Amino acid sequence: MSSIFSLTMLAESIRIAVPYTCAAIGGVWAERAGVIQIGLEGILLTGAFTAVAVTHATNSPTLGLVAAIAAGVALSLGHGQLTERARVHAVISGIALNLFALAATRMGLRALYDSASNSPGIEAYRFGPTGATGGAMLLRVLADPVFFLALAAVAATPFLLQRTRFGLRVRAAGENPVAAASVGIAVTRVRLTALAVSGAICALGGAHLAYDQQRFESGMSAGRGFIALAAVVVSGWRAGRAALACLAFGTLEALQIVLQDEVRKTAIGDLIQTLPYVATLLVLALAPRRAGAPEGLGKHAAD
Repeated sequence: MSSIFSLTMLAESIRIAVPYTCAAIGGVWAERAGVIQIGLEGILLTGAFTAVAVTHATNSPTLGLVAAIAAGVALSLGHGQLTERARVHAVISGIALNLFALAATRMGLRALYDSASNSPGIEAYRFGPTGATGGAMLLRVLADPVFFLALAAVAATPFLLQRTRFGLRVRAAGENPVAAASVGIAVTRVRLTALAVSGAICALGGAHLAYDQQRFESGMSAGRGFIALAAVVVSGWRAGRAALACLAFGTLEALQIVLQDEVRKTAIGDLIQTLPYVATLLVLALAPRRAGAPEGLGKHAAD
């Protein structure tokens, strides 16, 4: 029990929650603009691969991070072009984005590293004290530059969406695109800009995931994008609530790791691994009674 209420547990919860949070905040930007974005999984995966590939080639995690953000923006804008200009249904486009990311990263592993499973190890950001104590782990997590960027995205998103002219246009494009267009707002341009922001923030999560493991593994996003989408839904498309939901998911995953270590030799060890996913299903089951979509989102999806 002492291991559950410890600095190690806190550090693990925050560390695990960062990729979820970045994907969820990216999802908030897309959904607020009226574009369904189920391609968060693919952007996470592409961001992770790009960060590792560029870092391995340049020995610079900063360049890898910038490249990951650029890749996330490019993928998200591709999704926007398909949905806004080619009029492809957003769900179909999102599925295609996820499949493309999975295939492209595996091809990249083959082409660059002659491996179908993982890349060579890289030197990522490592700030803070060394050691395996809970305090040292927590300081390393809090000193991570990607953590600071994720925290900034969480803090800035509500302000930008609620108190800036651009945020007002994003929300207008999502809630009532016809009315927004009637007063001169370029809805497609606003949505594409919001999607660019969405892709950049989501790709941060992919880079954090890869830097945390210090390499890329095929399919390493492992459903995090979909869990982040669940957090967006249950939060009612609000960044702060989405971040708290992701922290809860991260805590459950960290709890699963701690409990699995303690009950490894018991019959319930396999059941413990399902904790985060069971919680996700329960949250989604309760979501219709707790949160609603922006008014224009369903209308846009049906266009």
